[in-house]
Amino acid sequence: MKRTVLFHYAKRISLIALLCFAAFTLSVAQKPAPATDTKQVNKEAKPADTKPGPKLPFTLTVKMRPILNISLKAEKAKMYEVSQELSKKLKTPIFLGPERQNELITVEFSELTLEPALQLMSPTVYVDYEIDTGSGEQPKPLGIFFYDANQGEPPPTAVVTGTGQSMLIEGNTEDGVEPEGGEAKKDEEQPLRVTYENKLLTVKAKKQPLSLVLLKIGEELGIPVDIQTQNLTEVDAEISKLPVEDVVRQLSPHIRLFVRADLTRAEKRALRLVYAEPIKVAQ
Repeated sequence: MKRTVLFHYAKRISLIALLCFAAFTLSVAQKPAPATDTKQVNKEAKPADTKPGPKLPFTLTVKMRPILNISLKAEKAKMYEVSQELSKKLKTPIFLGPERQNELITVEFSELTLEPALQLMSPTVYVDYEIDTGSGEQPKPLGIFFYDANQGEPPPTAVVTGTGQSMLIEGNTEDGVEPEGGEAKKDEEQPLRVTYENKLLTVKAKKQPLSLVLLKIGEELGIPVDIQTQNLTEVDAEISKLPVEDVVRQLSPHIRLFVRADLTRAEKRALRLVYAEPIKVAQ
C-alpha cells in the first residue's frame, strides 16, 4: 500500500512538471518580437532628394475660356524665354527680331485679351490670323511676330502658305457698244461690281457665281484666291463699305480668310482667300 501511495504521488509530481513546461513553452512562443528601429526604416524608405529646377523670373498664365486672356508678371526676364513659354501655351509660333532675342523685359498685367497683352510686351507686333466664316469662333492666331523697330514687316507667306491660286479672266461680248447715259449708266448695269476704298469693301452682285465674286475681290485687294470647289452657288447681294472680314462672312460660311494685324499701326490687311466646301465625314 505504501508503494502504491508513493507511485501515485510521483505520478502527480510528473504531471505538474509537464504542465509547467508546456505553459513556459507557450509563453515563450507568444512573446512579441523585438521592436524594429523606426528611425532606420524611415531612413531607408526616404525618397531620393530631388532638387526643384530653377525658378523662372516670370509668371505667365493663359486662359482660353470664356475668351482668350493672358496674365504676365516679369522682372528682368529674357524676352526669348517669355516668348517661348507663351508660344507653348498658345500653341502658336512666335518669331523674334535679332535685337529682341536677349532683351530683358519688366512688365505686369492681368487678364488682358491677346492684342493688348502683346502690345505691352513689344513696341512692334504683327499677328497673322485665320478666319473661318462658318465656325462662329474668334479669329485663330497662326503666327506672332515680335519684331525690332526698324526690321520691317514679315513676308506675307511667313506662316500663311498655299500653292493653289485661281485666275480671273474677264471679257465683254458687247465691247464697242456704248449704252445710253454714258459711263455712269454702264456701271449701274454691271452685274458684278467690287470696289475697295479707305480699307472698306463694297460688293454688288446680281446672280453671280460666288467663285467669280471672290476672284474679283481678290483682284481688287491684290491677294491670291484659291477656289477648291466646283460649287456654282450664285450670289445676289449688295454690301456697301464694310471691312473685308464682315463682307466675306455675309457671302458664305465656307470661306477662310487670312489676315495680318499690324498692332503698331492699328491696321489689318487681307493676305489670302480660300473657298472650299466642308469635308463630309462618313457615317
